[in-house]
This record gives sequence, structure tokens and C-alpha cells, in this order.
Amino acid sequence: MNHEQLIELGLSYYGTSLRYPFDPHMPVLFVRNKMFALLGKQQGVESINLKTSPDEAWLQRESYPGVVIPGYHMNKTHWNTVILNGTVPEDVIATMLRESYQLVVAKLPKSERQGLIGL
Repeated sequence: MNHEQLIELGLSYYGTSLRYPFDPHMPVLFVRNKMFALLGKQQGVESINLKTSPDEAWLQRESYPGVVIPGYHMNKTHWNTVILNGTVPEDVIATMLRESYQLVVAKLPKSERQGLIGL
């Protein structure tokens, strides 16, 4: 998967938007006002930062050493960076993106979660 495909998939989730709060070349997917995916580059290769549970973060890093790493410039316990070089299967990346969205939605205030159905 590449950035374009991930953005398209992420924008298909309820209540999402694409913003550029840090850099005009660094897209970020938000649900309401919380980010769930930050798209960037690692050593010239596209990457994505995704929220995950601490146990899942460890498992993903062990399953894909060197391409799923602790979140770059993020909380290393709750975020992973996935280097998009084709090593991690597309369906796994899509699942990681969906789970990141769901984790962020679960932490939103109840009033902001309303209307976020689907996944």
C-alpha cells in the first residue's frame, strides 16, 4: 500500500478528514479532532504512524522486524511506524489502519463518538 491508497481507505471511515497540521508534505488522517494516522517517510521510503495497543505494538514489531518500528516522534508504547516497502501485507496494513481508527474513536468523548458507526 502507498500513501494514496491509505488516505483513500482512511477517508472512507466515518467522521474522518485529511489535514496537514505539521508540514504541507505530511498528510495526517483525523477522526473528529484526533489523529489516527500520520503519513511520512523513513529514509526516503513512504511510512505511516498508527496507534495500537501496547501488546499489539510489540507483536507487530516482532512479526515484521525492521519495517514495523516504534512510532517515529510518537509515544513508543502506543504508536508504531510501518515502513511501506512491501514487506507487510496490504491486508495487515489495512487492519492496522482500521484498528488505529477504532482505538482513537474509543477514546473520544461520548458526544463526539455519536454518529461514528460502521467499523
